[in-house]
Amino acid sequence: MAIVALSIDALLPALGLITQELGIINANQTQLVISMLFLGLALGQLICGPLSDALGRKPVLYSGLVVYLFGTIVCFFSSNITTLLIGRVIQGLGCAGPYVSSVSLVRDKFEGRGMAKIMSLVMMIFVLVPAFAPILGQAVLFVSPWRGIFAVYLFYALLIMVWINIRLPETLPKEQRIPFTVDGFIAGFKEVVSNRVTISITLATGLSFGSFIGYLNSSQQIFQVQFETGKMFSLYFGSLALALGAASMLNSRLVERLGMYHLASRAYLAIVLTSIAFTVIQFYVNIHLWMFMTYMLILFFNLGMVFGNLNAMAMEPMGHVAGIAAAVIGSVSSMMSIIIGTTIGQLYNKTVMPLTGGFLLMSSLALILLYYSQRHKEESF
Repeated sequence: MAIVALSIDALLPALGLITQELGIINANQTQLVISMLFLGLALGQLICGPLSDALGRKPVLYSGLVVYLFGTIVCFFSSNITTLLIGRVIQGLGCAGPYVSSVSLVRDKFEGRGMAKIMSLVMMIFVLVPAFAPILGQAVLFVSPWRGIFAVYLFYALLIMVWINIRLPETLPKEQRIPFTVDGFIAGFKEVVSNRVTISITLATGLSFGSFIGYLNSSQQIFQVQFETGKMFSLYFGSLALALGAASMLNSRLVERLGMYHLASRAYLAIVLTSIAFTVIQFYVNIHLWMFMTYMLILFFNLGMVFGNLNAMAMEPMGHVAGIAAAVIGSVSSMMSIIIGTTIGQLYNKTVMPLTGGFLLMSSLALILLYYSQRHKEESF
């Protein structure tokens, strides 16, 4: 799963250089380099999910990585923004294989709060990568042009292919595989969207990741332009990711005792209240870097308590169609997050108000959906 985070965050320090070299007039347009990867990821999940149920997890993993390698090569040789964006979409399509397969194979082996514990550990790796990926990207920029970052992506994908060949067993036996048919996919899709818990949590995930992508899209401009952090951008960005990772680790220790719903709902409430306070502050004082970092550290810690739980809660009722379910959940939430995150990013106006408002609105709606998903249930997660 970390290939998604690496593909996004290692490139962030280079967005300014890409803007200059490719002659992009509006700096907000460069944000599409981030959004287009998520677009490919959303579309690819609809393909990879059913195929992983029909063929097994490892064939889809390998196929996705091959597509990813091709997209990386397209990006490396791109000479204009259009070609670069096409390459990023192809990279996203390739990322879908590892992403869907990772979620599905966890569901193959675990269930309930035990699955939430494992997903928290998986998400911890997923979010720890952003702590180091911008530093890696900045280090590459010291010794090569921005295209060198895509060479790192190429090497990383090849390394993963070797690693899964040596270490990862197939978790879906042949007798449990579901042959791919259009009717079967439609039936699985209907089952996902008709389950109140799964669809509510899916929508909440889309809202949460949408505000998070809004941050990713505008982070380089906020840190390097607005707050003038320069090459220190990667350190500030990474420290926030560490807060997310620490919360994911704590969640893995608490979830079996307190439950997924209990932790996620209280984390959302903390995000909403903190965002309200920070919004009010912005009307009265000029925001300095330390103020923004304080707000974001609180925010990211609570997001770390949310992400692993949402994945597990959405997948819990879907064990018998894990591949299709992971595809539909991932695709729907990704499409939502692309639209929301791109909108928040494009609203960037040299202040952090659009970002704060995005977190406030999306987390409020997600909290309502989370509450709705548990109404009338005899026992919460």
